[in-house]
Amino acid sequence: MNIKIKKNYDEMSKQAAKIIADYIELKPDCVLGLATGSTPIGTYKELIKIHKEKGLDFSKVRTFNLDEYYGLSIDLNKPYDLDQSYARFMYEEFFKYINIKNENIYIPDGKTKDYKSYCLWYEDQIKKVGGIDLQLLGLGRDGHWGFNEPGSSLGSRTRVIALTKQTLDDNYESFYKKSNINRNNMPHFAITMGIGTILEAKNILMIVNGVKKADILAKCLEGPISSQVTSSAIQLYNGGINIVIDEEAASKLKNIDYYKHIDNLKKNLNYKNSN
Repeated sequence: MNIKIKKNYDEMSKQAAKIIADYIELKPDCVLGLATGSTPIGTYKELIKIHKEKGLDFSKVRTFNLDEYYGLSIDLNKPYDLDQSYARFMYEEFFKYINIKNENIYIPDGKTKDYKSYCLWYEDQIKKVGGIDLQLLGLGRDGHWGFNEPGSSLGSRTRVIALTKQTLDDNYESFYKKSNINRNNMPHFAITMGIGTILEAKNILMIVNGVKKADILAKCLEGPISSQVTSSAIQLYNGGINIVIDEEAASKLKNIDYYKHIDNLKKNLNYKNSN
């Protein structure tokens, strides 16, 4: 694992954006897996900045989002604070500021009537484009990726899943409370890529910040592999891994000194190779 510990959220976001931007420069028609939530907002802002200031080109990039609330989908005629779909989140926080083509954006359709067939179709679309080249991931406070709640199979595929109380509470505070939406009216189900789907990505970039995520990050990276902490499946992953975290999130890692040592060795190696 390539673990980079940055001073704060802003530095973490800049590092994550650089990794994504470098990948796009290397492969302009790459397939990105994208995440929602508060953590990646800074990364998206940095990518927008690179696009505007340095001309990072998204015109050939294709994207697949991890998840969407079941029962919601994008409606751009509604005010943002009344539409809490992840599709709208992606549009407002990222897509409307870059030159990505609408036909290259894939987000689960939360209003599909035949969700079983739809989930199979979503998996098939990923396969048709050759798989996801780089998957961006956050980390839920109970250790989930996407909406793969505790107890999800580590071989799971795209499906509809019931949300836990922890997830509902977290999302209410982040997205619904400000809109004065009753907690009982929140979606209690979601469509999500499965852990098995995520692990098929060629590269993974996980970003985590804040002291509230410190305990669960330690379980994810250093604890036993368990379906109760679905992100612990990262320990089974055989592709390219970049884990970019801030100092607060890293504070409970037992091997933190080793991770910093390895990162410094890599920095020195890159410096020598560039001279």
